Amino acid sequence: MLDTALKTQLATYLQKLQRPIELVASLDATPASRELMALLQDIASLSPKVSVSARDDAERSPSFSIAAAGEPARVRFAGIPLGHEFSSLVLALLQVGGHPPKLETEQIEQIRALEGDFRFETYMSLSCQNCPEVVQALNTMAALNPRIQHVTIDGALFQDEIAQRQIMAVPSVFLNGQPFGQGRMGVAEILPKLDTGAAARSAAKLKDKPTYDMLIVGGGPAGAAAAVYAARKGIRTGVVAERFGGQTLDTLGIENFISVPETEGPKFAAALEAHVRQYEVDVITAQRAEALVPGELIEVRLASGAVLRSRSVLLATGARWREVNVPGEREYRNRGVAYCPHCDGPLFKGKRVAVIGGGNSGVEAAIDLAGLAAEVTLLEFAPALRADAVLVAKLRSLPNVRVHTNAQTTAIHGDGSKVNGLGYTDRASGTTHTVALEGVFVQIGLQPNTEWLKGTVALSRHGEIEVDARGQTSVPGVFAAGDVTTVPFKQIIIAAGDGAKAALGAFDHLIRTPAPATAAA
Repeated sequence: MLDTALKTQLATYLQKLQRPIELVASLDATPASRELMALLQDIASLSPKVSVSARDDAERSPSFSIAAAGEPARVRFAGIPLGHEFSSLVLALLQVGGHPPKLETEQIEQIRALEGDFRFETYMSLSCQNCPEVVQALNTMAALNPRIQHVTIDGALFQDEIAQRQIMAVPSVFLNGQPFGQGRMGVAEILPKLDTGAAARSAAKLKDKPTYDMLIVGGGPAGAAAAVYAARKGIRTGVVAERFGGQTLDTLGIENFISVPETEGPKFAAALEAHVRQYEVDVITAQRAEALVPGELIEVRLASGAVLRSRSVLLATGARWREVNVPGEREYRNRGVAYCPHCDGPLFKGKRVAVIGGGNSGVEAAIDLAGLAAEVTLLEFAPALRADAVLVAKLRSLPNVRVHTNAQTTAIHGDGSKVNGLGYTDRASGTTHTVALEGVFVQIGLQPNTEWLKGTVALSRHGEIEVDARGQTSVPGVFAAGDVTTVPFKQIIIAAGDGAKAALGAFDHLIRTPAPATAAA
């Protein structure tokens, strides 16, 4: 099942087991069950501390539990955790086997102190790059707290459950049978939902933060580069972000970051954070900025109620998927309307889908989905597709793809619970059309995250922060970098360089501006 290289690597990891663990499989007569058993037997052969057995029970088949010897199982995988989830499997083996998780002591104590019984179910797809963070976070919590259970379910293998629960986006998490959350989230995002006093404690903790010399808002490539450059100047530097990594967390493959021939978005994001944490940077995550207050000391007010102060602020809040803004889009979001074909594509296997957008992202999405869906309809507003010629040629060679240019999407239709169609107008003839389908993937570019800055800094007509050559905004002491700005060509490498440039611009501002007396440490 596992090749020799992977077995050698896994055997090294399993040496970290501190106690015996038991793998108990629930199987049926399907090929998937045989494949799963072969995987578990391979794992057991690599360590004397791992045993494997099978039983006929009422659990999902194929599935298996991981438990410390003599203890009830709290971690289960329904499916075969390979692909993006193989790392989740390895971490689950180690953590159930007593290897300590890489969490802050405060988080570990908070997890162990949770009161109540929590049974989580996470629906994922093996091609989803966002799913492992959720799976790993909940597995870790289950390993730490005996009142937490977690089952990871491969939606491609359990299509009847996907249909019954009307799941059209992954990861989708249920708690005690009820919807809990969708999309990428880690321990820092999950804990506040379970521990109702967490937000207040977090705000109180941040209240005592000293004044920064440079506070960076955003943890993507621009923010990370800015933090490294600022810290190397020896000034008091802080980073506050909802999540570290920004859009790279939602990027499947990165092949154009010079000196890194190929990597995956989540790996790149982890490397960004690791690099920043090598320096004396105060990293604050799971916090959302909601107001910027200019002044001699600039304030950044957070949604938690906390206020951070700094002599200079660098805005690197990035962008998000742009919406079509037609009736039905928000109503059916995650119920047929999706934005990540890599994550959610497998849920639409054998179904009819549409892709809105004829640029590189839209055409790539249509090509990707054509291998899964029964039929793909691509709609482009302009008279011609805007993607690279090689991509367009590939798209037009696919027999199950239909392309409509000059097509203005007018509505996304549904039956109240899920998408069942899409309406568009032919801009050349004025005729209206309706396409029957089950899924719509929106791929029309990015929207800068600047709503919270309106009326404070100058924005372009597209909502981007206007900056000069040094990254300076219209507000003294406030700089900006990356996809949130008017800088053209939204690329990771450009954002990183832009962050470094803006940090140097902010540092130049600091050394030329006397520090106010209130900024004393």
